[in-house]
Amino acid sequence: MPRMIRNMVAVWTCLLVSLVLAGACRSAAPLEGLYPEKIELPPGFSIALYATGIDNARSMALSPNGVLFVGTRRDGKVYAVVDSDRDHRADRIRVLADGLNMPNGVAFRNGSLYVAEVNRILRYDDIESRLESPPEPVVVSSRFPSDGHHGWKYIAFGPDELLYVPVGAPCNVCEKSDERFSTIMRMRPDGRDLEIFARGVRNTVGFDWHPETGELWFTNNGRDWMGDDLPPDTLHRAGVGGLHFGFPYCHGGDIPDPEFGSKRSCDEFTPPALKLGAHVAALGMKFYRGEMFPPHYKGSIFIAEHGSWNRSTPVGYRITRVVLQGDLPIRYEVFARGWLQKEKAWGRPVDVLVMPDGSLLVSDDRAGVIYRIQYQRR
Repeated sequence: MPRMIRNMVAVWTCLLVSLVLAGACRSAAPLEGLYPEKIELPPGFSIALYATGIDNARSMALSPNGVLFVGTRRDGKVYAVVDSDRDHRADRIRVLADGLNMPNGVAFRNGSLYVAEVNRILRYDDIESRLESPPEPVVVSSRFPSDGHHGWKYIAFGPDELLYVPVGAPCNVCEKSDERFSTIMRMRPDGRDLEIFARGVRNTVGFDWHPETGELWFTNNGRDWMGDDLPPDTLHRAGVGGLHFGFPYCHGGDIPDPEFGSKRSCDEFTPPALKLGAHVAALGMKFYRGEMFPPHYKGSIFIAEHGSWNRSTPVGYRITRVVLQGDLPIRYEVFARGWLQKEKAWGRPVDVLVMPDGSLLVSDDRAGVIYRIQYQRR
């Protein structure tokens, strides 16, 4: 076969496969606007593209069989991502749902995918066997406010088998009579017994449970318009239900709000476990339970910092690590940086997920990709 014809066949084959596999061939060549080689990591670590073409990739959940589910906020889609040949690179990407209302949060339990819209939780049953033809969802609960401001949700099942669902403040800072706002709620998998677990939480888009104590830890985004350096984003722990973390009266544990701070004292509330950077937009977080990374990483918290949107000098756009001693944070440090170059961001990390082999996945809603970070012993 002449070389020109062979080349034409190869091109058309790749185009056809791209349509079938939602971009698998396209990712074989360098993608415009993606610069993973600029990401700085500690010695021994490396980063590579795990999946591309996932527009607005946000929260992630992994099934026991290895299907990665990815929610979005802006695009209204939910994706299924499959690495069929186990080469640490996705080769199948499917849109499971479209036209949803900010389906940021995804969680997986007993064969079913749970998806969080702004005002309701949906469930897609037996989803792994129906990726090619997803079923109509079951509405598990529609008992959440419909306000879009901070209405997108991160969801996850806790050790108690309850689904935890946050409801962010519908504002920058405000008081609302609806007690559901600025909380973390929880309910049974079928939607029964919905209750408020924690109050005074402005907007959490990431949480996890301590691998030894079972306590809930979560990130929280501080309010805007108090200057470049106030208030900090925060990391919290909630060992029991019923705690109040201060919003809208107190920020960062000891900063009274200019408008509402006179109404209640900061001493009334549970302070954060750790103050993070101001305006870094700390979102997804996970305890590292894997075996791939060096032993001193075990039990650390990885946080995806999405990056500031209105600070005069941008900050965030990175993955940070919180080192614990027992259950107390003793160090907060940068683990991966490089998405911000000369004060311009080409990517924005959203969520992190520890894979069964110990590698770390990172979603990026600006670049529309998922990265895989691995460690290779020298």
